[in-house]
Amino acid sequence: MDVGGSDSCRISASITHADDDETEEILLDALRALVEHADSVERRPPVRLPEPSALELEQAMLPRAAFFAPVEHVPAERAAGRIAAETISPYPPGVPAVTPGEVITDAVLDYLRSGAEQGVLIPDAADSSVHTVRVVTRADQG
Repeated sequence: MDVGGSDSCRISASITHADDDETEEILLDALRALVEHADSVERRPPVRLPEPSALELEQAMLPRAAFFAPVEHVPAERAAGRIAAETISPYPPGVPAVTPGEVITDAVLDYLRSGAEQGVLIPDAADSSVHTVRVVTRADQG
């Protein structure tokens, strides 16, 4: 049974035609054991989700222009104020938090980095740990 879309906050099990009563019972037994031992599971700090308005970034360049512009990879600590040259979509929910051409903010970086530290999947970023970010070079920020 595939649970590949699970993270530190969610369990996403895919039951398919290849599963049967036995595989479903294994899943249920594992979920019961998780509930039974939940108090012993180490608590991790929460993902630092900003206010929704903080996720509305300024569009400084057209997405296509930013994506195909000369780029560099900078440490996340130096990415605020720079124009993104990549899409960064934490999963779940899978909605882009950053798209090419947007001006990256500290609030969004904090959200993405705290999520990556907690096991949130960031499949489309050049660096899924968000230690570095792909940005438009300063000379091409237009």
